[in-house]
Amino acid sequence: MFAPDYPIRTDRLTLRPFTEDDFDASYAIHSNVDVVRYLYWEPRDRDGTRELLKERLSMVRIDNEGDRLSLAIDRNDTGAMIGQASLMFRSAEHNQGEIGYILHPDHYGQGFATEVAVTLLRLGFDGLKAHRMIGRCDGRNTASARVLAKAGMRQEAHLRENEFVKGEWTDELVYALLATEWQKATR
Repeated sequence: MFAPDYPIRTDRLTLRPFTEDDFDASYAIHSNVDVVRYLYWEPRDRDGTRELLKERLSMVRIDNEGDRLSLAIDRNDTGAMIGQASLMFRSAEHNQGEIGYILHPDHYGQGFATEVAVTLLRLGFDGLKAHRMIGRCDGRNTASARVLAKAGMRQEAHLRENEFVKGEWTDELVYALLATEWQKATR
């Protein structure tokens, strides 16, 4: 159904399939408490990171509902892997996708996440031909909410205490963008 031409390049970043050589950078990201603060899982140990990377190696195309691309994010200036990006085909019936991203904290606040989010939206609308794309984040994650807004998405929902995560009730923010809105914004 959809497999991008790799690598995917932006002005400052390259998105590409994971390789086994990405273990050390992946471990540095997934073992970091600041990275997983608002995610569903705790920091991963080396074995957990190894299993995660093994799963990610094959996530390079979308054929069916529920499939996802999981891509390493490299800085073009240094070649360093700084995070991961994901594009999920959420619903075939409703033709919807979802974007996600994780960066190492050393690269926060430099606009990289927004650059990734816009790239994922482009893949979702122009490649996957989605009608609607969403992005979700923990309600306390104001930085991620800002990224989704800067990427052109609008907040559609603030779900109050809708999930019990890591021993506490948490809010969830849902951002979305329609294909028609994307087309107008990118003309």
